[in-house]
Amino acid sequence: MTETLLSLRDITKRYPSVVANDHVSLDVKKGEIHAVLGENGAGKSTLMKIIYGAVKADEGRLFFNGQETLIRNPQEARQLGISMVFQHFSLFDTLSVAENVWLGLDRSLSLAVVTEKILQTASSYGLDIDPKRPVYSLSVGEMQRVEIIRSLLNNPHLLILDEPTSVLTPQAVDKLFVVLNQLAAEGKSILYISHKLHEIRALCTACTVMRGGIVTGSCNPQEETNDSLSRLMIGSMPPALSVRAHKPGQVVLRVDHLTLNKSDPFGVDLNDIQLQVQSGEILGIAGVSGNGQQELLYALSGEDRRAESNCVVLFDKAVGHWPPQKRRELGLHFVPEERLGRGAVPELSLSQNLLLTRKEAVSKNIGWLNMNTLEVQAQHIIDAFQVKASGPNALAKSLSGGNLQKFLVGREIDATPKLLIISQPTWGVDIGASAQIRAAILALRDAGCAVLVVSEELDELMELSDRLQVIANGSLSPSLTRQEADVSLIGTWMSGLWPQQPTEREHAAS
Repeated sequence: MTETLLSLRDITKRYPSVVANDHVSLDVKKGEIHAVLGENGAGKSTLMKIIYGAVKADEGRLFFNGQETLIRNPQEARQLGISMVFQHFSLFDTLSVAENVWLGLDRSLSLAVVTEKILQTASSYGLDIDPKRPVYSLSVGEMQRVEIIRSLLNNPHLLILDEPTSVLTPQAVDKLFVVLNQLAAEGKSILYISHKLHEIRALCTACTVMRGGIVTGSCNPQEETNDSLSRLMIGSMPPALSVRAHKPGQVVLRVDHLTLNKSDPFGVDLNDIQLQVQSGEILGIAGVSGNGQQELLYALSGEDRRAESNCVVLFDKAVGHWPPQKRRELGLHFVPEERLGRGAVPELSLSQNLLLTRKEAVSKNIGWLNMNTLEVQAQHIIDAFQVKASGPNALAKSLSGGNLQKFLVGREIDATPKLLIISQPTWGVDIGASAQIRAAILALRDAGCAVLVVSEELDELMELSDRLQVIANGSLSPSLTRQEADVSLIGTWMSGLWPQQPTEREHAAS
């Protein structure tokens, strides 16, 4: 029999409002890629953090290489040969990529040596990144590349990956899978958390299923179907999306010849961006992370107001210089890709986080807050979007990534926007919640809202979008109808290889 690398016995972790892990046991063999599957809030990430020493279990025993082991912190975990890629990244914004990676490696290595190792690893694994860039200038997808590279450079015996492909392109995912299979062939073990059932079936040879902090089953995912894995995870298959033909109305958002020099030395220049979104339609924008998505979204949301005023037109008003609040007053609502720190303040409660984009609870006369109104609104969103939280006073940082995403999307949809701009709508969200979020976006479109979706999930864009465009090197392609688009064509356009003249359909849309 294959030797066991990691054994967990009756691991239990309690928090004031929830038991995150309830007597969890599992075994991971050497050379095995072992999936941990479950809904958002099932306890998967907490269990991984216990293995990595970032969280201390209340009860239970951990065995590594046959020896009972107490892992008190991540440094001890790394010394044992355990590395982890977190879903919420653990990077220092003001340090460079190389400096962040250097912190977790052997101190005898110089920064120059580490920089060279990063370049070699990035090239070998298709995870291109500039080691000199400060982390604050990176997109979410680029930060994820840094986390993966840092873990690989530790040469781990056990690699824990928490949603590692959530913002990677299909091409990068394929390259990553080659790497993971190589590591497994060398006898390394991998614990793999993902909500992408097709990935688990393609990559993993064992699977532990969790629900509500309890292990509810195990299987070989290669002998399962997406349907059977979904039933193991949530008890059923989510309902299929009902996509109806759209009936676009007036132009809500028009971007004309938007050109912006990068505000950050490591950013991307925007080059003659042209797009429009009509009421009652969804425009999807695809692209490899770091190709100008962040700069475009900042210009549209009002965080970057350097554009010529008439380059961004909202309801026939030139708003290029307008701040976010004035654009919100016209009906623009925005869900950023960064959940903690931009979408939500970690230390504030869910009800308090409503104040970032909702002002109904603020007295217009004296500026007092009506906390009861905020709590009622927050509870309504929790109920409507099935957010697993202790209540409206739960801190944003206490929620799992997927549940916080549901709350943030719910917060903006519940505000009945006229234009919704949403980035990475189902990043790190389980299959049931993904279907719920996508259905809510489609319902918003059917109610007449204009929707702009930026995502690196091509399947998601193909499912949601009425039209698609691709962003590459700060430029935007002509648009395609969903019927004209296919994954192969979009993948080619991601390299910037698209026709320079608008298609006939593009002329018709404008």
